[in-house]
Amino acid sequence: MVRIDFEKYARGQRIRWWAMRFAVYGLLVIWAFVCVFPLFWTVSTSFKTAADVMRGNLIPWFNFSPNWLGWRSLGLSPDTIFQISTVRDEFMRRLWNSVIISVTASALAVVLGSLAAYGLSRFSYKFGHMRNSDISFFFLSQLIMPPVVLALPFLVLYKELALLDTYVGMIAVYTLMVLPIVVWIMRDQFATVPVELEEAALVDGLSIWGAFARIIVPLVLPGMVAAFLLALILCWNEYFFAALLTSTNTNTLPVMIASQTGSQGINWWSMAALSTAGILPLVIVGVVLEKHIIAGMTAGAVK
Repeated sequence: MVRIDFEKYARGQRIRWWAMRFAVYGLLVIWAFVCVFPLFWTVSTSFKTAADVMRGNLIPWFNFSPNWLGWRSLGLSPDTIFQISTVRDEFMRRLWNSVIISVTASALAVVLGSLAAYGLSRFSYKFGHMRNSDISFFFLSQLIMPPVVLALPFLVLYKELALLDTYVGMIAVYTLMVLPIVVWIMRDQFATVPVELEEAALVDGLSIWGAFARIIVPLVLPGMVAAFLLALILCWNEYFFAALLTSTNTNTLPVMIASQTGSQGINWWSMAALSTAGILPLVIVGVVLEKHIIAGMTAGAVK
């Protein structure tokens, strides 16, 4: 007669369970460190002196004493914030340009992308040999093309249309840049909404636009918020077109960050301070919209 040692079996199960949890949480901790370390390095560098940057000191109050050098060079330190500063005025102007261009382009992309995605999810199209899935992939394939390929055509086109260094020109190119990813995200969001809801709304007397605005949009609003935030991040961090198509009036914050060079090399402390100041608005927006973002991601995961 075979006798099974249930206690030994249970003990082995517990050991495997704890080993699996240790491995999973260990990998998560390592990945969190990889993701957070660049942010920590950027923020800590904004409080370093030139010598600390060159030595690679990392831990504040341990191997270097925090200093306001980076923030003082921008007129953003506590002792200069209330004084007149040309650099701070330039920073605020660039920040305002980034806000106007990024928010407007992202909102416009969400509106246009949502309409396109709604059509792709509700109606059948035929364009040559292309069907709905092919058209959707065509939108997404635009992200594969390197931006440098469009440099010369956009430069010539914008020069002829007098759109160089204008808000309209930058908003247009940023909208085109993020529109494909918005269409792709919103198509999946609309696909999660049953068609029967719209049919019931039409039976109750609503028009197609009425059903879309009053029934569909409230249901996919979390996804729209998530798409807006993703588009905002892409527009906010975009450098290539901002450096190519602007000069003085509509330069954005990434261009100013990349220009922190002096006669003796790169001013890492000023660049880090600018980067930290540029990250903060997105962090605030992310915290404010966190609830909607999680709801949108959950809806996509459920699908």
